[in-house]
Amino acid sequence: MASSNILASASHTFANNPLIRFDSDQVKPSLALEFLHKAISPDETPISPQLSIKVLPFSNGCPLVRSSFGPVGGDSNAPPIWYLGWLLPSEFAGISVSEESFVYLGSMSKEDVDCGTSSISINWAIDISNQNLGFFLQQPLTNAGVPPKDPSSFVDLRTLMIATDWSDQNTVTQLAIAGQAKALLEWHRTSRYCGHCGSITKPIDAGRRKQCTQESCKKRLYPRVDPVVIMLVIDEHNDRALLSRQSRFVPRMWSCLSGFLEPGESLEEAVKRETLEETGVQVREVVYHSSQPWPVGPSSMPCQLMLGFFAYAESFDIKVDKTELEDAQWYTREEVKKGLAFAEYAKAQRTSVFKVNQMCQGIPKDQRTVPSDFTMEKGEIASMVIPGPFAIAHHLISSWANNGNRTYTSISNL
Repeated sequence: MASSNILASASHTFANNPLIRFDSDQVKPSLALEFLHKAISPDETPISPQLSIKVLPFSNGCPLVRSSFGPVGGDSNAPPIWYLGWLLPSEFAGISVSEESFVYLGSMSKEDVDCGTSSISINWAIDISNQNLGFFLQQPLTNAGVPPKDPSSFVDLRTLMIATDWSDQNTVTQLAIAGQAKALLEWHRTSRYCGHCGSITKPIDAGRRKQCTQESCKKRLYPRVDPVVIMLVIDEHNDRALLSRQSRFVPRMWSCLSGFLEPGESLEEAVKRETLEETGVQVREVVYHSSQPWPVGPSSMPCQLMLGFFAYAESFDIKVDKTELEDAQWYTREEVKKGLAFAEYAKAQRTSVFKVNQMCQGIPKDQRTVPSDFTMEKGEIASMVIPGPFAIAHHLISSWANNGNRTYTSISNL
């Protein structure tokens, strides 16, 4: 297998999750559930001070987040920041929720080098869509070291995705945790009944699995992941890439082709089939790039897995399937580079983080504003724009546009 200089998938949005999710000796799901019970029940013996239990509430697929303008004494011109609104289990004692409503996300250890001690956090999520949301929005954050007065709101993941500062590793990892939590909670919401016999299902393994309650069935269900191939089709001879538009795209937005894997189909076959179906272009070789979890697709698909490829074309005439695409065109490397250069991704991030801050402050949608220099078009306007760095499509396109050599890992002969 050839050497590779591809972008590691851990650099993608919603990847690089720091939580330990397997059955480690540190915290098994059964033990995590025992600790949760103790934390919720006021009569139970307190758990170890080296152990913290946190719960992230969701409402209609949106996590609770808080926003502030950073630490006192910081840069007064800096934009606000956002962070997840973790709550303590005891803060759920006043509402009607069962322990089965909590979904275990994983654990994380933290070393205090100065004190020579370590601590472990056990992380949960819960869907409170049917609860009084005002109760949670008024709760102060009680975790040690976190400001207690920052305003909060339930914010959709797509907004948080665009509002994430990619130079802030802490925020990037929080987004990954929120993505995992949303995927699991949405899977629980859409798997209430057994697909085999139709009976009600119940959570097991601290919410990481489900099982049919019918004694004669007891079929186990596992979290759903839907694989999607996404590919940049390349014309090597003419140094061009095939980009497409869907009707739902914003004006001037062009991206990669993509499509779902079908039963009995290999990844390479899916890339070739989707390209031929949507554009009439035939592909001769498929080269793997990277993958990205994508928990912000349709609610019926709790988490898609985007599998990124370069696809090298052997035919070049385009015949667009109008039921799938609005248009598809070949673009030269220089045209793509220009589209990347003129895209104002940093401005979009700052605009979104101000939006999150104003949502947390409770400002009505029609009264929200952002600094004027964030909203004004400046200078030359590119004829095309590429999806932002939160999408694997961006990295497929930019790595081809800025690299050009073929030092990628090929799986076409596996």
